[in-house]
Amino acid sequence: MGFTQENLVAYWQPQLSINYGVGNHFSQNISLVNRNYVFDKETFLFKGRQLDMVHFTNYRFKDNQSVAFGILYRFATNFEANNENELRLIQQYNFTKKPHILRYGHRFRNEQRITKSITVHRFRYRFAMDFPLQGEKLDPGELYFVGTFENLLSVAKGIGPQYDSRLTGHLGLQVGKDLKVQFGLEYRMEDFTARLPQNVLFALTTAQLSL
Repeated sequence: MGFTQENLVAYWQPQLSINYGVGNHFSQNISLVNRNYVFDKETFLFKGRQLDMVHFTNYRFKDNQSVAFGILYRFATNFEANNENELRLIQQYNFTKKPHILRYGHRFRNEQRITKSITVHRFRYRFAMDFPLQGEKLDPGELYFVGTFENLLSVAKGIGPQYDSRLTGHLGLQVGKDLKVQFGLEYRMEDFTARLPQNVLFALTTAQLSL
């Protein structure tokens, strides 16, 4: 399983997220995510690949446990004619624990990725941790770190299963009471049981606003 330019793609992916509470237990999240090529087919370039619009409804039934239902629509044909637009339905369960300054969490997610040609069922498990880099709690103007590791299984009628892994690290800044910005890198090994897996790198920039 080599890591060469022939099987390497790199993207820059900026994201804007808005979170807002609805009562004591419910919250909503709206995100806009843009993915752009920066390296593909052994060439540096800058070209849009897709635009995602995402909405989540989250229900927290315990202080550290929640379920969520989401919908994503991906505009891909507008950027590349050979790519299909996608409707994605998402269901997830999230569990977190914070023994000291370190918080960690487990997320289980099911997705139905629906395009004109195929419906893919994807099952995801993610382990995440985050902690402040200054002091025992995060205050405005201070930095924090977020790290995640995720495994994915994709299955669909008529094709074999695909296994993916993702490793992500973010450096974040609590700008004010309601705004965070994050800068990160993500490495994905897609279809890692194949003879030549696809290596994918992401440069991530995120702004998170809580209302």
